[in-house]
Amino acid sequence: MSVVAPTFPAMDHDTFWQLVDDARTRAGQGADDRGAQDDPLPGTLTALLVERLAPDEILAFAAVADEMSAAAYAWPVWGAAYLIEGGCSDDGFMDFRDGLVLAGRDVFTRTVADPDSLAEHPVVLGMGGGGSGWFGYESLGSLVGEAWTRATGRDDEEYYAAREAASPSRDGEDSEESSSSDPSGESWDFDDEDENRRRLPRLASLFD
Repeated sequence: MSVVAPTFPAMDHDTFWQLVDDARTRAGQGADDRGAQDDPLPGTLTALLVERLAPDEILAFAAVADEMSAAAYAWPVWGAAYLIEGGCSDDGFMDFRDGLVLAGRDVFTRTVADPDSLAEHPVVLGMGGGGSGWFGYESLGSLVGEAWTRATGRDDEEYYAAREAASPSRDGEDSEESSSSDPSGESWDFDDEDENRRRLPRLASLFD
């Protein structure tokens, strides 16, 4: 007798981004800066997910967030993160991509197509001027997990078990980093200033 695997709802990208952008609108003026002590966006998005989604839909949101992170897993985006943050480890690049998702659909799409466009982002401009702002966020997965635990009254361990059941092909929480695949695109030495100026001229100038 065959066992039928449980099915879970899928979430389309439009719905995912509408939730992120609605949270950004609700968070108001502080929606861009992840470095602020009173950063309003994470709590706002958590509350919005609980308010609008059933628990299985929150898991579907998490799956799309993984897709977005994987879409930004590219050498040029990593190079941009390296310049902006003054160095960027594997874990730092995960946080950077989470921050990129929280920056909203327009910024995310533009950055994946042209990472150098981040030189126009107000928080990045502030960081280039020695300000206290920050772009990355640690971690979107924990934020979504908090929403799920609030919605269900269950704990973190049960959340990760539910995520695994919803996406059995996932290899741990960070599937693309735990696999043998490299980021997409062409790599280069991020400490090579001339190469940075050639590939990311506006960011290289801002963080010179």
